[in-house]
Amino acid sequence: MPSDIEIAQKANIKKISEIANSAGIPEDCIIPYGHNKAKVSLSFLNTLEGKSDGHLILVTAISPTPAGEGKTTTTVGLGDGLNRIGKKTLICLREPSLGPVFGVKGGAAGGGFAQIVPMEDINLHFTGDFSAIALANNLLAAMIDNHIHHGNKLGIDSRRVTWKRVVDMNDRALRDVAVGLGGPGNGYTRQDGFDIVVASEVMAIFCLAESVEDLKNRLGQIVIGTTRDGDLVRAGDLNAHGAMTVLLKDALQPNIVQTLENNPAFVHGGPFANIAHGCNSVIATKSALKLADYVVTEAGFGADLGAEKFIDIKCRKTGLKPKVAVVVATVRALKYHGGIDVKELNTENCEALKKGLVNLERHVKNVTENYDLPCIVSINRFTFDTDKEIDLIKERMEKLGVVVVLAEHWAKGGEGAEELANEVIRLVEGSSGPSFVYEDNDSLLEKVNKVAKKIYGASDVTASAKIKKQLIDWEEAGFGKYPICIAKTQSSFSTDATVRGAPTGHTVNIREVRLAAGAEFIVVVCGEIMTMPGLPKIPSAEKIDVDKAGKVVGLF
Repeated sequence: MPSDIEIAQKANIKKISEIANSAGIPEDCIIPYGHNKAKVSLSFLNTLEGKSDGHLILVTAISPTPAGEGKTTTTVGLGDGLNRIGKKTLICLREPSLGPVFGVKGGAAGGGFAQIVPMEDINLHFTGDFSAIALANNLLAAMIDNHIHHGNKLGIDSRRVTWKRVVDMNDRALRDVAVGLGGPGNGYTRQDGFDIVVASEVMAIFCLAESVEDLKNRLGQIVIGTTRDGDLVRAGDLNAHGAMTVLLKDALQPNIVQTLENNPAFVHGGPFANIAHGCNSVIATKSALKLADYVVTEAGFGADLGAEKFIDIKCRKTGLKPKVAVVVATVRALKYHGGIDVKELNTENCEALKKGLVNLERHVKNVTENYDLPCIVSINRFTFDTDKEIDLIKERMEKLGVVVVLAEHWAKGGEGAEELANEVIRLVEGSSGPSFVYEDNDSLLEKVNKVAKKIYGASDVTASAKIKKQLIDWEEAGFGKYPICIAKTQSSFSTDATVRGAPTGHTVNIREVRLAAGAEFIVVVCGEIMTMPGLPKIPSAEKIDVDKAGKVVGLF
């Protein structure tokens, strides 16, 4: 079997104008970036208002493992499968960050014969959206230090500046830095730090904004710190939001590409789900729903992170209503959750599978009972999966009233996802959309408690007196109705990445809280999760190269 990049490089890619036309987008309403990717003009998308919406399908997964699950691959394969059986379908995905591309993943555009192309471009720079987001973020950071340097008319307390700089790369050395060193000419010395671009509030705002005007207003509401008297200071107070919007206005137009089977896909925005809200842009999702009968989108990582934030943040804020959730798993990943070493996952082991199935069961119950969505379990099948193992999964899911579909889109493309597509269509009818895990009027700490106890299986949430006071202060300042965005490890229901399966009775400790006033949510950092990840011991960057012909190699 050829590698993902080899399959992608041999694809029969059509001109992007043809793909756009097949989605109902006229050629003069796209802005091409070469022959095979383009942006769709906001002026065209504005003409879609008033059209009826298609059905929204959410793809999520079990807790991620080193064995891999294939959530993006399933999203692409399902989209191709739906198109293949005659349903006009659009796919909505996030843009990959260079952090995981050069770190662990080595690529994030699907896999096998269920990919979006041009795979190299999508993974490397693409249309420059992330660069624009980083520039807008760092422009604000520069204007903060510049304002302090030139007299500090607003009285910003330099010790309480909360706005960080960003870079789209895993670089642990930048987590805590000092700026302004070298004397008075370089500004005031203060402690600072970097986040990765996908953790920036600008990224969150970018993905939640529904127009250029909305984008500008949200950027102006960003809180960058406080005065010496404790008053909040916003980006609008620095008159930074106009210039930030200028940097982002072109990026706000959704990107359109295609699958290997020449079906249209929007790829736009890319916040992480373990440290941000993990969903592609609202503009792309809402536009796709006006253009297609079915829209397949994914939420990052497992259903405890991405799916919860998709529903409690994105759907709550926008009125979006997914009709069905597909939970992706593999036999190998479930055996890993049962305690087996990665090297032993290709051998039949029903005892390990039984233990690991609790992870899938917890995610399925969260989807059906806490999110109130019909659910399908999609198993990405590998050749070494045995009938006995598959039957065991089906038996356990049957007790929950959930259908298990064996999907083979990785090897067969849309043909291998037809059964999954038909099951999605069957469940769509009669679904009324999701329920929220908590209410707007719950206190901020109660919102954390409800997510931790209902979704994570925790018994308690702890926080220092300082953090509890900060949450109360924000409630009194008018931020109490904001949803919460919990930043924690994706590898476990707990805050300990080494705990597999479906732990219960554990404690969720709140280590830090951040006010995202422009994005209109509260970031709650739990456990040891970092908003600036580090590279692994052997990063994927060591394998990525370019050959003599200029062709990219080693990208997954």
